[in-house]
Amino acid sequence: MSQSKPAIKHDTLFDKPFTTPLDKAARFSFDEQVVACFPDMIRRSVPGYGQVLAMLPIFARRHCKYRQQNDNGQRVSRIYDLGCSLGAASMTLAGEFEPQDLQIKAIDISPAMTTEATTLLKDNYPEHDIEVITADIRDINLEPCDMVILNLTLQFLPVADRVAVLDKVYAALEEGGILVLTEKTHALDEQYDAWLVERYYDFKRANGYTEMEISGKRNALENVLITDTLDEHHQRLSAVGFARHLTWFQFLNFVSIVAFK
Repeated sequence: MSQSKPAIKHDTLFDKPFTTPLDKAARFSFDEQVVACFPDMIRRSVPGYGQVLAMLPIFARRHCKYRQQNDNGQRVSRIYDLGCSLGAASMTLAGEFEPQDLQIKAIDISPAMTTEATTLLKDNYPEHDIEVITADIRDINLEPCDMVILNLTLQFLPVADRVAVLDKVYAALEEGGILVLTEKTHALDEQYDAWLVERYYDFKRANGYTEMEISGKRNALENVLITDTLDEHHQRLSAVGFARHLTWFQFLNFVSIVAFK
């Protein structure tokens, strides 16, 4: 049952790490500087991110069937937020479910991210069963669960490691559970891909990014964020066992896929 949403407690933050020239060795990392501006960065640089978040509770209501047992012996739905950053997905879910309904495990490799996520989630949803874990998602064991969220996470893993992560997700999901996979992509057609990329930069310009910021972030993410094509994502999901998966959302070169166990 839905509950009233508390006002989220965080300061107004702005995206500033890429306002000065970066040397060629500079690389994007989720350190304290990025964490400080992360909410603003996501809002202004990921088309449709808010819409993707808003749909997560709607998906959860359809596919989370209270099949796991928590430490108190209660039946709950367990959800994994893999690559949780500041916990936006976890916070969105907590805002639409009663504390006794969900057990959320939010995992990120960045201590700076998990430290801030822990504070935000405890401040806003102290009664919810949300565990924030600092770990590499390639190394963790997943318990049986109803839903897994991989929002803008797989793209930061080496391509060779992506199948193993999805294998682990598929094995952990209960029958009827879902994976929500959101990623930046590229197209094989160079002309089509170039149009999408330029419109993406137009999107960022419309949100206040300068040419220096756009160039700086592009250089920082080179060889750090490695995109796949949409077809590659679907082929990989089929390869690990998902018989049904569909692209439910696309905004320029960003897509979100739901895969059904």
